[in-house]
Amino acid sequence: MTFDYPASTDIARLPTPIEPLERLSSSLEGPKIFVKRDDFTGVGVTGNKVRKLDFLLADALAQKCDSVITCGGYQSNHARTTAVMCAKLGLTCHLVLRNGMSAATDGNLFLDRLVGAEIKYVTPEEYMRIDEVMAEFASDLKEDGHKAYVIPEGGSNALGTLGYLKAAEEIAAQVKAMKLRLHHIIVPVGSGGTYAGLLLGKFLFDLPAQIHGVNVCDDQAYFVNKIHQLLQSVESQFNMGLKLGKRDIRIIDGYVGKGYGLSSQEELDTIKALARQEGVVLDPVYTGKTMYGLMDQIKLGNFGKDENILFIHTGGIFGLFPKKTLFF
Repeated sequence: MTFDYPASTDIARLPTPIEPLERLSSSLEGPKIFVKRDDFTGVGVTGNKVRKLDFLLADALAQKCDSVITCGGYQSNHARTTAVMCAKLGLTCHLVLRNGMSAATDGNLFLDRLVGAEIKYVTPEEYMRIDEVMAEFASDLKEDGHKAYVIPEGGSNALGTLGYLKAAEEIAAQVKAMKLRLHHIIVPVGSGGTYAGLLLGKFLFDLPAQIHGVNVCDDQAYFVNKIHQLLQSVESQFNMGLKLGKRDIRIIDGYVGKGYGLSSQEELDTIKALARQEGVVLDPVYTGKTMYGLMDQIKLGNFGKDENILFIHTGGIFGLFPKKTLFF
């Protein structure tokens, strides 16, 4: 089946390669693990967020907005990617960041400032009503003569979700060319849009793999509901005719660890081990937790030894730098 995508900025460097993780697979004595290198989508825009923002920022330009407002934690990969892309497109970027009032200017936050993003910090309590906060901010900018485009956390709305619908189409073409039968796809889940897009793409482009999300915050019930709402929103806006239900959503819970953005020793050891074993650098917020979860699930025998697994590397390397003292 084909899908008529809306306009895109085409900033993401695509397609990204699929590579085998042979030494990791051998050490686990389990299924063969491959990695989709979405950490290769660009330099400042490295990671999964650029795929979503390709569509969202094209929409902002089409609406003749001069400003963009989005949100996240103070080390948000999404915020950093938005800031870099806005600089490239000539848009003023306003970031509303949670709990960074006393944070060191390092990692993603350093890049936010380097490319000229205007940053507003809010407390965790204020962040609980972040959509209202951003709407109020947009209203204030309008009074000052600006037209702002508001992007939700993680770029996870119906339009942003198309970024990973397109990624699923890309994966389907790649595995066909590789003559590789995929049994499972594993992806971090932090705002739900990446998972929702992949799940839609599984059915739209006949990708036979099961899509599993490892939540890095909240819990399984939260993300089943949130992803289902996203799927309904995409269906309503783009009329794909898939009508996916909650039963189609698979979340592997239990690997949030100490909490969002907080690292356990097991997660840090996983990041260090994969860097030394495969030369693949994970991040401490998303991919480190997810890879730790995948490895644990393999050890528990929850994936077959003869199966093929694709791990989606969603980027996030800059989040390592503020945590550098934890590794050695």
